[in-house]
Amino acid sequence: MDKYGLIGYPLGHSFSISYFNDKFADEGINAKYENFEISSIDQLQEVLDKNPNLCGLNVTIPYKEKVMEFLDSITPEAQAIGAVNVIRVSHEGKKTRLKGYNSDVIGFTKSIEPMLDSHWHKKALILGTGGASKAINYGLKSLGMETVYVSRYQRPGTIQYENITPEVVREYNVIVNCTPLGMYPHTEECPQLPYEAMDHHTILYDLIYNPDETLFMKRGREQGAEVKNGLEMLLLQAFASWEFWHEK
Repeated sequence: MDKYGLIGYPLGHSFSISYFNDKFADEGINAKYENFEISSIDQLQEVLDKNPNLCGLNVTIPYKEKVMEFLDSITPEAQAIGAVNVIRVSHEGKKTRLKGYNSDVIGFTKSIEPMLDSHWHKKALILGTGGASKAINYGLKSLGMETVYVSRYQRPGTIQYENITPEVVREYNVIVNCTPLGMYPHTEECPQLPYEAMDHHTILYDLIYNPDETLFMKRGREQGAEVKNGLEMLLLQAFASWEFWHEK
């Protein structure tokens, strides 16, 4: 039986395990998907050794960047993004080869593109600076947008939350949350932004999908903003993962 899985830490919020095992059951695929919660990326080799029938992995927080040094090859797109969230595992004799891909950018761009109006939406704020935010930045730029990262800390090329004025929000009217702020069970949290400056030209996109509507989304929607959570992106990512694992 082929095996697929997810590496990350922690994995309590994982969507992939139920999605893929349901897919296997529905389509009669002789395979199983497991969560591999590892407290260090150095444990990846142990996962591979204990699961010789492993054909593919998804990678989540906090290993999307760290995993890259363990791979035999990486697609040019994932290399440019600087993060990997899909690994194809192939077995050539006694040698196991790992190839890295990024499906975040595919899932995100296909999900947000229908919301964008090129007349109104030219600039975006990306909340967070981790592995997912790199894919979001790559995706938004591929859609012709100017982007700025928002960080809690002073970092080159970023703006800090306390410096986001109503004028900034009106200019950068596409805002993508790549942080865990507001994710279950901490649903009372949200990024500190001047929500009162938002209107029907504002787009708030949250990578979080649990809860369905985060406080970030709710506060924007109350001002007339168009909002979307990360569930469709996840589904599109999952489709892309399956394609990557089985590419010829």
